[in-house]
Order: sequence, then C-alpha cells, then structure tokens
Amino acid sequence: MSSQKPREIAARVLQRRENSNDFTENLLERALAETGISPRDRALCQELVYGVVRWQAALDWLIARKTGGRTQKAALQELLRLGLYQIFWLDRIPDHAAVNETVEQARRDGFGAQAGFVNAVLRGYIREMEATRAALKQLKDEQPHVGWSHPEWLVNRWRDRWGMERATRLLEWNNTPPKTFARVNALKADPGKLLQRWREDEDVDYDFFQRDWLSENLIFQLKSSPPIATMPSFRHGMFYVQDPSTLLAVHELSPRPGESILDLCAAPGGKTTLIAQWMNNEGRIVACDTEDSRLAILKDNCARLGITCVEPVLHLEPATTSKPYDRVLVDAPCSNTGVMRRRVDLRWRIQSAEIERLRQAQLELLRAGGRRVKPGGTLIYSTCSLEPEENHQVVELFLKEQPAFKEESRRELIPFNDGVDGAFVARLRSAA
Repeated sequence: MSSQKPREIAARVLQRRENSNDFTENLLERALAETGISPRDRALCQELVYGVVRWQAALDWLIARKTGGRTQKAALQELLRLGLYQIFWLDRIPDHAAVNETVEQARRDGFGAQAGFVNAVLRGYIREMEATRAALKQLKDEQPHVGWSHPEWLVNRWRDRWGMERATRLLEWNNTPPKTFARVNALKADPGKLLQRWREDEDVDYDFFQRDWLSENLIFQLKSSPPIATMPSFRHGMFYVQDPSTLLAVHELSPRPGESILDLCAAPGGKTTLIAQWMNNEGRIVACDTEDSRLAILKDNCARLGITCVEPVLHLEPATTSKPYDRVLVDAPCSNTGVMRRRVDLRWRIQSAEIERLRQAQLELLRAGGRRVKPGGTLIYSTCSLEPEENHQVVELFLKEQPAFKEESRRELIPFNDGVDGAFVARLRSAA
C-alpha cells in the first residue's frame, strides 16, 4: 500500500469536519473502517488528524505569517495545517515528503491553481526551520493560548486558578496523545490468564498501573496492541477500555452484592459495568440515560461483558412512587475539561457561558438523585470537569438546601498532579 494513503485519509477527514457537527473521532473511525489500512498506517492517520486539531491555533499562526493574515478556503487551510504539522511536529516524515504529498493532495482536491502557493509556504518554512522553531517556543510564553493551542479564556481561567507553571503543565498534557487503559472484567477473566493471552496470542505489550483507588491488577496500560475491536479477548468481554480516573466514583460508591443501585447518567456504561463487577452481578442496577442510542451502547457493553443485573431505562419513575435505592451515582454531564486530551474537538467547541448553564443542570440531577436515596444511603456526585463551578460549588449548593445530607468525602483528580484524566467525586450520605 502507498505510504501516501494515511495522509489522503487524514486530509479527507480534516476537510469533512469543517462541514460536520459530528466529532472528529467519529469521522476518522468511519473513514478508517472503509479502508482496511494496516495498523501502522492507521496509527499515522490518527496521529495526523488528532495532531492537526490539537495544534490548530499554532498552525494557523504559522499560516497567517506567510499569507499576510488572508483567509484561505477551509479545505485549503486544512491542507496547509496538515503539511506544517508534519514538518514541525512529526520527526518521522521527511520534510520533502511532507511538502510533495501536500502539494499533490492540493491538486487532487481541486486546488491546482494554488499548488505553487502551498509549495511556497511549506518550503519557505523549511528554509526557516530553526528560526521558526524558536518562534514557536517563544509563542508559548508570550501568547500561551496560541502557542499551546487552547482558547484564550480557558488558559486565563486555569492560570488564575493554578498559576502559569501548573496551567502550562495541563496545556502540555492536553496536547499529548492519551494512553489506552484496559480494565479487567473479573466476571469473565482472571487477570493472570488475560495477561497470558495478551502476551502469547494477541501481541499486546502492556504495563501494570496502580493508584490508591484501584485494586491490584484491575487496570493495565496497553502500550501497543492490534485494533481493540478486533481482539478476541475484547470481543469475548474479558476487558473494558476505561481511563483509571473514571473508577474513582465507583470506588467511592462502594456497592455490595444484592444492593439496589441507581446510575442516573449511565451510558456508555463504563461505571455501570464496574458497579456490576463490584456486586458480582448480584443485585439490581437501574441504568438511566436520556437517549435510546446511548442506552443501546450500554446494552451492547453489558451483553459483551456478561452482565445481567443492569436494567437500562430511558425515563425514571417519579421519586414519590419508586422504591428508594441503597446507593445512587450521579455522574453528571459536564464541560469535560478534565478529558480534553481524549476529545480533540472539545477545546474549540466549549464556551465559557456553558459552564454556568451546566451547573444548573448538574444541581438538578443531584437533587433528583438525592430524592431517590434510602435513609442512610450513599449519594455520589461525579464529573470529568476541572471547573469549580461544576464540582465544589454544585455540592455546596446542594448541601446548603438539603440539610438531611452530610458530606463524607470529596476528591479531585488533576492531570498534572495525578497522571490521569481529570475527575471530581463527592460522597454524600442521607440521614438515617
């Protein structure tokens, strides 16, 4: 297969996202599924697409320097970004190859008249390589929102909260490709046998991973593997792909076999299925979500993992008529700022006003969860946001208006401190 193929696919995906409301991850996955390219080419294509989206602001700054700030057609802008990303961010692609293939792609995409312009921009930067690298480094200090390619309001918010040194560590984290973690499904797999299968049958290179909220040999980092969906151990439900940070909420929930649990915002099911695992698939888990399509994913995951104690529901019974639950998990929809490196479009979609809007919805969900907890029962509030308005402030507002609940613990995971995605978890208890 031509080595050019991954770059052609990357160009198509990047151009499609300009006219699509879908996430880049979904566009890329569909494009890759149609091609059947090798794992190596697949990885390169993914790196190109995600890298261009992550570094978009810095790439556009480079383009503006060579074009007098003139606006380019969206598809042509994406091609320039793609060429410059290869030159300045990828060491494994020769500069001449990046230029030649970007120019050829421009011709294939109907920009033949602009091929010379594309060539001039890219070759001009190759001649100025060292000076440009120095300028990009300086940009991170002088205009960090451009140099680190994040919205200015978000960089300012994090700087004001943590100081520039720690904020910079978070910006750097967000621009680093995320690691892949596998959570062993103890309902179907013994960790030792799963690891043996990975080593001997599936060509998986893994590493052990431990944090204080994780039980031993529960989570492993997959350093390299075949495409996850093709692995027999995955298809047979022996593991679930899940960042370690997401397990903290279930650790704090601490469900037990035979209990009744409400997971108020359950899909796609990572926490739900771990709750079932903690319960040894014994008891009742009502898993609620707001969309049939999302519940369908949860059902598929439960079926693959061999879980039968989960009852997916689209609409809850009124709290006045339903039996209360031993434990309730409110894993609230949020701004997702703690998982920004996994969701490459997020930084360009999120708006500051959305955080206040989300806080109101989150508080209402926590109220709904509180109405469904047994006396003496446990209520967990969690998000994958880093923003105090969505975390501490929601809990404090709830406790102020609900004196029957007492706070037992509160914990925040921050990438630059904990080496995992961001998360917030508070454990509350209803009066007996």
